[in-house]
Amino acid sequence: MDISDLLAFSVKNKASDLHLSSGLPPMIRVHGDLRMINLPAFDHVQVHAMLYDIMNDGQRKTFEETLECDFSFEIQNLARFRVNAFNQHRCAGAVFRTIPSITIMVALPLSIFGACLALWVFGESLSLPSIIGILMLSGIVGKNGILLLDCIIETIASGKSRHEAILEAAQQRAKPIVMTSVAMIAGMLPLLLGFGAGNAFREPMAVG
Repeated sequence: MDISDLLAFSVKNKASDLHLSSGLPPMIRVHGDLRMINLPAFDHVQVHAMLYDIMNDGQRKTFEETLECDFSFEIQNLARFRVNAFNQHRCAGAVFRTIPSITIMVALPLSIFGACLALWVFGESLSLPSIIGILMLSGIVGKNGILLLDCIIETIASGKSRHEAILEAAQQRAKPIVMTSVAMIAGMLPLLLGFGAGNAFREPMAVG
């Protein structure tokens, strides 16, 4: 069984995390409880090989130099995963946290619709600057969505219900999300309100 099979099994069983440790069978965390998968224990070589299969060259170098590495990767049509790879007692280990891609993808069309509506309200056309503005907005929406999802998954893993996790994540992550959004708006206001040569070209970026 390779790492893709393990992660597919984890997602199928609605686990928030997959744990790999040398000398132990793989484990999944479901609603805060760790459950062993009915497989033989993995040794250091097996865990190390699984991690190197999904790392790029830069990540492998970081892992070799610092004995740990945080990164993310995606399995198409399954989910995105945040990975914390580490060495414990000179043996490789890792925790894979599931970040459902569908949830993020649902938020992005809404942000694009809102940006297009703003362009229509301000009488702006779809141009290169407005497309750049829409891409920047989509990045902020995706980042905020991942921030919320990560907190929700972590709270569910601690044993709380999905409803409680959503409410708690909204409270905990409200401040950084608002700060990021305000910073983005503040950065775009000079373009929206600015004067001078060339501003008419840049203004749609701020509207988008």
